[in-house]
Amino acid sequence: MDAFATALPALADAWALILQPTVLGYLVLGVVMGLAVGVFPGLGGIAGLSLLLPFMFGMDPILGLALMIGMVAVVPTSDTFASVLMGIPGSSASQATVLDGFPMAKKGQAARALSAAFTSSLFGGLVGALFLTLFILIARPIVLAFGLPEMLMISVLGLSMVAVLAGRVALKGVAAAGLGMLIGTIGEADAGGSLRMASYDIPYLTDGLKLVIVGLGIFAIPEIVSLLRQDRSIAKDASLGSGWMDGVRDWVDNKWLSVRCSLIGVLVGVIPGLGGSVVDWIAYGHAVQTTKDKSNFGKGEIRGVIGPESSNNAKEGGGLVPTLLFGIPGSGSMAIFIGAIALLGSGDIEVGPSMLRDNLDITYSIVWLLALANVVGTLLCIAASGGIAKLTTIRFTYLAPFLFMLISFAAFQSGQNFEDLLALLAIGMIGIFLRRFDWSRPAFLIGFVLSNPVEKFSNQAFQIASFRFRKSFEEGMDYIFSPIVIILIIVTVVSVVLGIRQAKSIMAEGDVKSGSKRAPIVFLMVITAYAVAALINANMIPDYNMTDKIIPLVIGGITLTCSLILMVQMILRPETDSIFADKEVAGEDADAPYGLWSTLAWFVGLIAATWLVGFILALVGFLVAFLRVRAQSGWARTLILTAAGIALMCVMAGALNRDFPPGLLQSYADLPWPLK
Repeated sequence: MDAFATALPALADAWALILQPTVLGYLVLGVVMGLAVGVFPGLGGIAGLSLLLPFMFGMDPILGLALMIGMVAVVPTSDTFASVLMGIPGSSASQATVLDGFPMAKKGQAARALSAAFTSSLFGGLVGALFLTLFILIARPIVLAFGLPEMLMISVLGLSMVAVLAGRVALKGVAAAGLGMLIGTIGEADAGGSLRMASYDIPYLTDGLKLVIVGLGIFAIPEIVSLLRQDRSIAKDASLGSGWMDGVRDWVDNKWLSVRCSLIGVLVGVIPGLGGSVVDWIAYGHAVQTTKDKSNFGKGEIRGVIGPESSNNAKEGGGLVPTLLFGIPGSGSMAIFIGAIALLGSGDIEVGPSMLRDNLDITYSIVWLLALANVVGTLLCIAASGGIAKLTTIRFTYLAPFLFMLISFAAFQSGQNFEDLLALLAIGMIGIFLRRFDWSRPAFLIGFVLSNPVEKFSNQAFQIASFRFRKSFEEGMDYIFSPIVIILIIVTVVSVVLGIRQAKSIMAEGDVKSGSKRAPIVFLMVITAYAVAALINANMIPDYNMTDKIIPLVIGGITLTCSLILMVQMILRPETDSIFADKEVAGEDADAPYGLWSTLAWFVGLIAATWLVGFILALVGFLVAFLRVRAQSGWARTLILTAAGIALMCVMAGALNRDFPPGLLQSYADLPWPLK
């Protein structure tokens, strides 16, 4: 009762702080900036908040918080535009939305998908704010109850979604997830610093691959190349569907799914270190499991949009719990948020228990600024969705070069190395062949995302458990099998069992026809060879660094086993079996007027030219050549579109204080910005 007696006056003070015209103006400004950042794939909340950091020094605390909360709250809403309209994950929190949102856009239902997503995002954001309001004083023991074993089991629960998303051939899904985890272990190990599938001769690989590169490579490159080969608009006709009201009605029809997925988002968001990279997959898996007719998932099922979008906004509210209560960032954007709070005013605001004790009114201001930002952002997105959805009716040949431009820029910002572009191309090639041969790209991405948490939590939990077992067997068992862990184990087992039973009705890459044996077997041999190489590489790590080699050995062994079983099945089964699925045999890819390699060569050319003359000069040549030759555009339109693209890049780089990839030319000549 004392807690509520303290909270009520603080809530009143918070509303008095928020309901000021200046504060609301800063909130709207933050929302607009967040929408602008979120629309561009690969940037997300981290880039947006980084942009605001220089302005936070000495700013009035409530104004600075309104600006930051406005931005961070709506990025998970606005990143839906890229996911639905282009098939490109706007951020790590909108990857699952691509699976059904983009097929809806192809069917001419872009406005419906967007409005359903925005309505779900609004509801999820409000649920997150309500959760924070009710639990900000009593959540401390809940958060403290999650130790390393519990966090490991949450990661394993995320991996269990592979069972749902594996598709018709479950072994392909498991092998794809294993391949993703193996690629996620590239670089220096966290525990002992051993190198895995990397060398100090190639410093880039020692840091591993970044999520933004893998996400764009696995989803964006394959879809852009596929649509470009077909030389048409994303939607086959000019019909955008019956508009945003249909999407709102879809949400009303599936409101209980939205409620459940919002709660999933809040609960996962509360656990530091997981956040948006996991929660949308868990929510998508739940949407699949709770739908009677699963045959439409991956082809344009509205529940596949509502579930992830409800969860990824709700997780922002959940993520503020550890951030505000303990000063533990729940995600990358929350880490920047913590740093920015320390810059506000005179620097006397400090997240953690002291904030609840000394600045409870500020704390609740953050909560309700979050709720208001979701309302304002969603209304703006719904208002604009009809117009923006018309992008899907533009001939894709005019969109593709600018999408190549944007994803190259976004990939480079992850590490500021030219090798980022090479990694994007390499992962894009993997994505193209996973898509072609009906291997689950979501399973691959889940494996990559969770490789680091699984390894980190398992190693740390093992070390602590070993110490507990040395004290007594009972104490060790109590540590490993806490009540929360037991509950999560049960949920995971149920998820896997249901997922395996339901997976055959889920088309990982749509209804892909079977082809000849040769191409699928060659691709499987490449995956098998990589698993063998990863196993040999891990086994070379000295035994005194066992913690660095155990996860690659286990995952590599599982991946290799699945690959060998698949190889035997491919040898024994006829060519008509679904295991030989190949998009180049029948369907859009097979009937496309342009070939895969000639289309991909344009992107390779952009990267090669960047290596020689730098990104901006290469981009000028790429846009002019592409628009003139591939799009067969006139000189006037070509020059106008090229100038617009270069101007957009310069404005973005200047606003975000980012550099462009340099080339050999820049090492010999001192060129002016933006050419240097």
